Amino acid sequence: MITFLVSLALLIGGYFVYGKFIEKVFKPDDRPTPATVMEDGVDFVPMKTSNIFLIQLLNIAGLGPIFGAILGALWGPVVFLWIVFGTIFAGAVHDYLSGMISLRHNGASISEIVGIYLGKFMKFVMRIFSVVLLVLVGTVFMTGPAELLARLTPDHLNVTFWLIVILIYYFLATLLPIDKLIGRIYPIFGIALIIMAIGIGGGIIFQGYKIPELTLANLHPDKLPIWPLMFITVACGAISGFHATQSPMMARCMKSEKEGRKVFYGAMVAEGVIALIWAAAGVAFYGSTGGLNNALTELGSQASVVYDISFKLLGPIGGVLAMIGVIACPITSGDTAFRSARLTLADWMGKEQRSMKSRLIFAIPLLAIGALLSQIDFNIIWRYFSWSNQTLAMIALWAAAVYLFKNKLPHWIATVPATFMSAVSCTYILQAKEGFKLPITISYPSGIIFALVCLGIFLYTTVFRAHKQK
Repeated sequence: MITFLVSLALLIGGYFVYGKFIEKVFKPDDRPTPATVMEDGVDFVPMKTSNIFLIQLLNIAGLGPIFGAILGALWGPVVFLWIVFGTIFAGAVHDYLSGMISLRHNGASISEIVGIYLGKFMKFVMRIFSVVLLVLVGTVFMTGPAELLARLTPDHLNVTFWLIVILIYYFLATLLPIDKLIGRIYPIFGIALIIMAIGIGGGIIFQGYKIPELTLANLHPDKLPIWPLMFITVACGAISGFHATQSPMMARCMKSEKEGRKVFYGAMVAEGVIALIWAAAGVAFYGSTGGLNNALTELGSQASVVYDISFKLLGPIGGVLAMIGVIACPITSGDTAFRSARLTLADWMGKEQRSMKSRLIFAIPLLAIGALLSQIDFNIIWRYFSWSNQTLAMIALWAAAVYLFKNKLPHWIATVPATFMSAVSCTYILQAKEGFKLPITISYPSGIIFALVCLGIFLYTTVFRAHKQK
């Protein structure tokens, strides 16, 4: 219990201490924002800071900090360290910088930002990569909540029905002006999300469940290696490249740069708290990592474990409220995933999005592909999503590092996590079953070498070259 409470305190403290430091490094000012000079009534719409924060939180807090955290808990309380320090020093920094740099570039999508700072080739790669990731996210966040909703209506409505309902909602959310649907219902979903987090966390604490104390031992029942599998599995609960695709959407709605720490850094810290609660609940509710593993096997999925914990911990009414919060997370990330994919393609093709016809040209094929992918095994989609997610985060951080250097700001706040995530992403794809299946004797040193090469390229093309020109 002490480890959990200390972790929670560190997360909250990180927002006020390191978040404030990051803000001072970036130096937000009073310059006009895209929302005030490019307002179009569709995507560039000035909104209140509180609403923007809730939308950002719900955009990024999909199944990652819930499903990913539950799977991450299989390694034991060591996962708390990654959630806490990953959130403070990597995830929240990544979200803040991607959002604020977008603000400085008229709300540009992350692929365009990468092109500006890492070159045309990386812009092309990032365009493809981000659209693929966004479609995968939309698909993952379509099938997950459909299964959860079907569990609440077992006698009447099945998964297929809820998939159709969610797809229709995604279609509307992708097309309509951001303040007409998303801006109005997200505060309601935000309340449900807060109730869920407080309810599950409070239930675990006050009902006497034992949250294990910190140990660095690998407690995974199948002895899967902590490095790099745990860092990929937790995904959105610590750092997520998907967030870099979402932050520009909110950058198009902010009325002041000084809102950035609350919106971007703050929302990621809030997501870290959600991940921490579900990681603790997963291992505490079933008594051990072995008990959690048995529950996942017997119940068949993370969705079923969430359902089991929610109803047994909080009773029928509290369970339904908690489930609504859990369902709201992925749905409110899936809709903006497809919306962000539309915007990314529009930026790529240079097509205006003020007219409905222009939006339909991109929205219809994107949602059709998502519907087809929803028929593929969820676990397969999730594994590829997790890796591509962290790889996108790596690229976004390197772009941010170049931005900071070019603007004569301390680049290490992005360079250090970028180097770390480079090692994570490379090592994982080399040894994963869905990757190259190489032994750790090859994948481990290769991942480290790749990270050092990335760091070396950055230092040579920026710091060393700039020093020579003086």
